Amino acid sequence: MRIDDPLLKDARTWISELRDVCEMNFEQPEEARRRIRHMQVEWHDAMEQGVLSAPNREGLEARAFRLLSCADDEWMNWLDDLDFWKSGWKPASSADNEA
Repeated sequence: MRIDDPLLKDARTWISELRDVCEMNFEQPEEARRRIRHMQVEWHDAMEQGVLSAPNREGLEARAFRLLSCADDEWMNWLDDLDFWKSGWKPASSADNEA
């Protein structure tokens, strides 16, 4: 039987940490990207230690991918997209884009 540890971070906390890093460096996207890459290592370690679930890591990585691969002029659009920062956000599929 698994007992939920109240000290473990929930999805909102992980997302909030990512958002905080981005917002603290909103005028310096490259610095934020450097920190995001560092966070990705932390997420990997946390998942291996059992403190981050696979679905939560997938959501974080999907956000990180967009933040790491966007052009600087798109950076603020992601930061300002409230849905992007909500728990349960999913990237639009290519099928959605074709409709």
